[in-house]
Amino acid sequence: MNAPRLLRPRHAVTREVSVTFDDLPAISVTSREPRIQRHIVTRLLAALETHRAPAIGFANEDKLLVRGQRDPARIDLLRAWLDAGHELGNHTFSHVDMHRAPLDRFKEDVIRGEIVIRDLLRERGQTLRYFRHPYLNTGTDLASKRQLEEFLAERGCRVAPVTVYVDDYLFAAAYDRAVMYADLPMAKRIAEAYVPYVESNFEYYEGLSRRLLGYEVRQTLLLHANSINAARFGELALMLERRGYTFVTLERALEDEAYAAADQYIGADGVSWLQRWALDRGFSEEFLDGEPAMPWFVRLRAESGRGARLMRWWNRWTGAGRRAGQLIAPRQE
Repeated sequence: MNAPRLLRPRHAVTREVSVTFDDLPAISVTSREPRIQRHIVTRLLAALETHRAPAIGFANEDKLLVRGQRDPARIDLLRAWLDAGHELGNHTFSHVDMHRAPLDRFKEDVIRGEIVIRDLLRERGQTLRYFRHPYLNTGTDLASKRQLEEFLAERGCRVAPVTVYVDDYLFAAAYDRAVMYADLPMAKRIAEAYVPYVESNFEYYEGLSRRLLGYEVRQTLLLHANSINAARFGELALMLERRGYTFVTLERALEDEAYAAADQYIGADGVSWLQRWALDRGFSEEFLDGEPAMPWFVRLRAESGRGARLMRWWNRWTGAGRRAGQLIAPRQE
């Protein structure tokens, strides 16, 4: 077997990162209140503007529905992204998992997931350009993987890769649950641990990129439109600026030569493209060692065993979801 081949070294003048958000218009494990969604979107857009960070948001159009009908207020949250100068992409209609759905069913969900966003983009003379797989699950066999890529290309879309994946959804779930149960010291502890954890992930992926490619790739960061980012994205952006990063569009990031490599990965777990490229080139799993561990108290709170049914029961009978909303987004009197 031939030795794994590294791409030729190249020295970047500066670090660059594209910020991408999944699950638009917004997501929470404890509340679907429009006020909470609006609060999340408003704070994210304000922080992006402050740091002059272009972003792309990947939408699930089933999140626009209220009792089976599209809600104009939720559609307006997507318009707000475009009005702020950002881009929208397709994340499927219902966040369906490609590894669990037949390919034809998955394609149908892709088509349903772009109806509104294509219209919103068309209003501004723009076209839909990018698709993001839910869970980063891109196929467990090359045949279906390539069929979907060809299908997307026919619709004018390119798969949006991710090099920095930080499990922010676990922080958001832990934070939302701590707030819902009025455990404000725990909510504060979770929030304060978030940006240091993200920074440790950047350190890991920067090092992995240098070892694999010989330089630091223009990074693509996956986040979610959730409460932890609404609360802490400004601090996260300051951390990245301190590390020498310039915020760039996804289009600019994908001009990096590394992204021209075909994605051959067919593993069961959705992982970073840096990890995919390493495995594709024949590096062992040990080459990927060093990924930061999630803080134990975050994982415990995020995966506490309280299922969705219990959450719904608790919200219905105690009004906890409303109290959570008041703590996350206090009403203006």
